[in-house]
Amino acid sequence: MEKNKSFNYYRQEADLGLSTTDRRLAYVRQASYNQLQQQEPPHTPISIYSDESAKPFLSRTVSSIDIQPGISYNDKFFGEADKFSIFRALRSGNRQMRRLFLLISLNVAYSTAELGIGLLTGRVGLVSDAFHLTFGCGLLTFSMFAMAASRKKPDCFYTYGYKRLEVLSAFTNALFLLFLSFSLAVEALHAFIQDESEHKHYLIVSAVTNLLVNLIGVWFFRNYARVNLAYRNAEDMNYHSVCLHVLADSIRSAGLILASWFLSLGVQNAEVLCLGLVSVTVFILVMPLFKVTGGILLQMAPPGIPPSALNKCWRQIISQEDVSEVSQARFWELVPGHVVGSLSLQVKKGVDDRPILQFVHGLYHDLGIQDLTVQMDYD
Repeated sequence: MEKNKSFNYYRQEADLGLSTTDRRLAYVRQASYNQLQQQEPPHTPISIYSDESAKPFLSRTVSSIDIQPGISYNDKFFGEADKFSIFRALRSGNRQMRRLFLLISLNVAYSTAELGIGLLTGRVGLVSDAFHLTFGCGLLTFSMFAMAASRKKPDCFYTYGYKRLEVLSAFTNALFLLFLSFSLAVEALHAFIQDESEHKHYLIVSAVTNLLVNLIGVWFFRNYARVNLAYRNAEDMNYHSVCLHVLADSIRSAGLILASWFLSLGVQNAEVLCLGLVSVTVFILVMPLFKVTGGILLQMAPPGIPPSALNKCWRQIISQEDVSEVSQARFWELVPGHVVGSLSLQVKKGVDDRPILQFVHGLYHDLGIQDLTVQMDYD
């Protein structure tokens, strides 16, 4: 046994569920002051095990950590094998991911054609609408990336995994739709100030084509076409944001078509009325999603657990004879359906803390808190 190795790791994944290089098994022994002064070489204990399989899971020698050679933590995330994981996930992904890829392809083809026609004919409205569609395609592409990347397992860099990417994607879509609602309101105000006789009627062709493309997307994600959707997991939230994205674009195109038709009939302030109605509709549709995703990213208390239930658990813990104080109780939702919590307990010195830990974990597990970290301090 070499002197420069402090730990030998042995594969026991079937029993403990940990890999051979799990850093949770690390233990560092600092050299004493006398050893530093005497500059003595570290002492290596002699193994008392003749059979290698009988050795303990951790075998301490000197104060360093032995990491299995040939494995780099950087390679796990930045290695060559993961460069095309998104495309592999797309090929092996579910139907919704493939549908989203088809929808993005249709929007990219349409926006490219619209941009080319707008540049050739000098139509500023077509060019502006093409850039709007291109930006929307970028957000949908980020949603597809989040769907694929969230399948990756937790590693040493992202110990909670990548599921929150889908929450971030849903929040980004919601933020974009709120900006769209605001821009439509400004456009309606601008149409009220200017002469509506200058309305660009040629945009009706573009609006009809865009509406047909977006209706395909609405059909693809029709199961998520609801304002208040109960999110069972992060995928539901991301799919819902994609559905709201294409639905808002469809409503916008329908509003432009309706405004052009009313103007052709001679209705006064038709564009102001239609664009204002579309702006309010989009705002009402997206605001619940914006609140939910923002609350998760800000690590608010889980909405599915009432504060009275958490206070009841706190009172039951503090009523224990060996517990003198409960502090730093924090609970948040990592992703929809996965609640994380932590708290600190002050207990009497010398008591057996195992019954207390079992009691605390049982209380919060009944509330639906899967991951709970308890810090024990002693008087």
